[in-house]
Amino acid sequence: MVDSFIYHNRTKIYFGNGELSHLHEELAKWGTRVLLVYGGGSIKKNGLYDKIVEEIDKAGLSGYEISGVKPNPEVPLAARGARLCREGGVDLILAAGGGSVIDTAKVIAGSTLYEGSPWDLVVNKVQPEKAVPLITIPTMAATGSEMNDCAVITNPVTHQKYGWSAEVLRPRVSFLCPENTYSVSPFQTACGSADILSHLLEVYLNQEEGFDSIDGYMEAMMRSVIRWAPIAMAEGNHEEARANLMWDSVWAINDLVESGRHVAWSCHGMEHELSAFYDIPHGLGLAILTPAFLRFALREETLPRLCQFAINVMGVKNKGDREKVARKGIKRLTKFLRETLELPAKLSDLSIDETLFERMADNVISWKGQEGVVQGFVPLTKEDIVEIYKACL
Repeated sequence: MVDSFIYHNRTKIYFGNGELSHLHEELAKWGTRVLLVYGGGSIKKNGLYDKIVEEIDKAGLSGYEISGVKPNPEVPLAARGARLCREGGVDLILAAGGGSVIDTAKVIAGSTLYEGSPWDLVVNKVQPEKAVPLITIPTMAATGSEMNDCAVITNPVTHQKYGWSAEVLRPRVSFLCPENTYSVSPFQTACGSADILSHLLEVYLNQEEGFDSIDGYMEAMMRSVIRWAPIAMAEGNHEEARANLMWDSVWAINDLVESGRHVAWSCHGMEHELSAFYDIPHGLGLAILTPAFLRFALREETLPRLCQFAINVMGVKNKGDREKVARKGIKRLTKFLRETLELPAKLSDLSIDETLFERMADNVISWKGQEGVVQGFVPLTKEDIVEIYKACL
């Protein structure tokens, strides 16, 4: 039986180059005083910042800005943004950047109307009734945060990196302009593409019943990422490649494909600990962990799904021996991540050893687990998680 569910996604999308010209119209609908959130300043170098300021002026809004969001966003900056919103009477937040910027803006939006630390809302999985409206302008195809209700944030003191999902965090409007991703480096394009693939695999690799049509849709999106990522890496301003990756990104994780299924986000839980302790790019951590997780998960009851992935996504010929087919699919995925996307293959390549694996596994279990086990594609105990980490060395 497929689980019952309600699907409703309120995010309005403007897609295409030049669509940012409508930003002032949406700003005027949603607020009078805006907080602009961005990262290290790349939007000033590529001219996007000036376009945004022009649209804010055209809408007649006043406000503030906060910058310096890190690739693995941290809660102190979000707390500072929330205080600024409260003190300045901000009633609209505008995020321009990658997933880290948008996630930070979501935490600001969700915590502005509540006293106390934003981290308390995150760890207690609070479902606020209200949040400051959010508009986003993504500059990278990766997290899909521009169309979902989740924010991932790190506590730098405790080295905990957790996701916070609440419907009020979902953006009201997002502007998906492929030209805003042209300047993304080949390495970051590769990391973002690995992230998109992982979002799809976390849902696709599931032993619960689902929808055949959605399986086919996920397979098509994975094939799309495999096709277009290397082209975008080689030719940054290739509009068709960038557009396809941007559209794959939002539909991989806007609640559609996971509707009716329980999803444990096993690899994401393990990776969040990696990037919380070692500050590596999220997509890179997923690219290292995913093949090791798949090899660990390979067993009789998972063979049907892994064979389907191998045949329909990785193009493996079905010659009858299911285990060989599944292993070949995993091998081809690994080769794509290592050779085509040119991402490091091992944690040891990043000077990471097993010193913190036990602590990291404890954090995964405490956040994702029930009675000491993460119930996903295959159940994972603390010992299993440590084993997977070690297999990545």
